Amino acid sequence: MNPDVQPFFDPDTGTMTYVVFDRSSASAAIIDPVLDYDPKAARTTTRSADAVIAFVREQRLSVEWILETHAHADHLSAAPYLKRELGGKIGIGESIRAVQRMFQPIFDLEAGFPLDGSQFDHLFRDGERFAVGSVEATALHVPGHTPADMAYTFGNTVFVGDTLFMPDLGTARCDFPGGDARTMYRSIQRLFTLDPDTRVFVCHDYPPETREPRWESTIREQRAHNIHVGGGKSDDEFVAMREARDATLGMPTLILPAIQVNIRAGRFPEASGNGTRYLRIPLNTL
Repeated sequence: MNPDVQPFFDPDTGTMTYVVFDRSSASAAIIDPVLDYDPKAARTTTRSADAVIAFVREQRLSVEWILETHAHADHLSAAPYLKRELGGKIGIGESIRAVQRMFQPIFDLEAGFPLDGSQFDHLFRDGERFAVGSVEATALHVPGHTPADMAYTFGNTVFVGDTLFMPDLGTARCDFPGGDARTMYRSIQRLFTLDPDTRVFVCHDYPPETREPRWESTIREQRAHNIHVGGGKSDDEFVAMREARDATLGMPTLILPAIQVNIRAGRFPEASGNGTRYLRIPLNTL
């Protein structure tokens, strides 16, 4: 069985959220939901997530999973809000524990902050099988962008997170804490072993002025035409390109608020004595 896929594009962060569903059973998963965040005002809204909710309710779907491909650095997760409104279990790869350990000292997280991934409802093992209705799914560990990146296959589709972009944009950066370009190359080669006709859905698109946003390709197209890793490029070629390119990139606008929220499964820190919740901004650290 193959799923239906409904994409939602957030132009503010270039992020794709997907509703993946089995029409026969009305079961669904939501992948990489966005909580809108205004960094100037430090204010959140639910515009993007509400569009997802409206679609799920219109289609009369039952949400079984809210899946994160990794702890995102470019947007805050709306997973807890969607869980309250629609139900479902929040899942991520089990290597989120390594990311939590990595960022605990950077943000000087509160005493007693669990570093075991227990903020999430389920931690996927590499190769773990699950299902959405009658559609079989598999969780694949594809580290490199971060240590905890996951891809999820559903029938003839794969959701690759930040591992691959559209072929004309290449691949994601590997210079965040715990990232590694050679590891990313191996992860991509693993994805390239999927059936060539597998539909590939990316987490981000930053389209040039010459085209509209896009989010779907195939394994065949990625293997042949991805500008960073396609056409048989070697691991040494990829690593040299990726490390040189990453050295020119600035930090994402939302990395500091996003990471400390997303390693909590999208939840905010507890309120201070005055009733206000605060995020921490480490100076001269990243």
